[in-house]
Amino acid sequence: MAHIQLGNQTITAAEALSLLAEYQLLSQFQRELIANKAIATIELTPEEKATTIEQFSQQNKLSTQEAITAVQQQLCITPIQFEAIATRELRVEKFKIATWGNKLEQYFLQYKPQLDKVVYSLLRTDNSEIAQELFFRIQDGDASFADCAKEYSQGAEAQTGGLIGPVPISQAHPAIAQKLGTSKQGQVLPPMKLENWYVIVRLEKFIGAQLDDATRAMLLNHLFEQWLAEQIQNTPISLVNDNPAIPSSTPALVMS
Repeated sequence: MAHIQLGNQTITAAEALSLLAEYQLLSQFQRELIANKAIATIELTPEEKATTIEQFSQQNKLSTQEAITAVQQQLCITPIQFEAIATRELRVEKFKIATWGNKLEQYFLQYKPQLDKVVYSLLRTDNSEIAQELFFRIQDGDASFADCAKEYSQGAEAQTGGLIGPVPISQAHPAIAQKLGTSKQGQVLPPMKLENWYVIVRLEKFIGAQLDDATRAMLLNHLFEQWLAEQIQNTPISLVNDNPAIPSSTPALVMS
């Protein structure tokens, strides 16, 4: 029967499974099993495989076959398993593209409101009269937003002259985000009451999200993680004793 030899300590298969549970590693194991099943049919060309393994070896400073062999022995893996580890990231990326690549523009339009960024100025005070006075001074050009924010704003934004961003518009308070989404650049909005504050906001710059390479990669990763979370939820994992009457019998790992 296979077992793990750790120095003078022998760990059986049953003990290994129990330790995975005790060390809270079963969830990670579950994730890897589901991902590996998903990429099982993903094929790489000989050129892709050779290039990826070479890059993986360089990144991990494995410049010789002796170094690779030493790592395989240290990790208790075979050359085939080493190849699988080295090419796994590429196979996952190809799985993402094969699964969601042709629908990415549709997903981009769906998520775009969460990806758009803004730069805006914010001033907040708990005094409505001061807020109204500062609004007129800024709007009429009698004082700069930055100077007013530094002197009167009661939040951390005072340190930056009220300037915030660029940040995703979705990170702003919902009421502020709504106003920014319909404002013109440079427009100073009248004081609005938010909880205990009176807030003055000015849109400095709207940065619309673009479906560039970075956004594509981010969306693909988001969709993959979302899919993986659903698969994990729908595929519970548990340890089941093959023979409950015999406590020492090897438990089986079940994903239902």
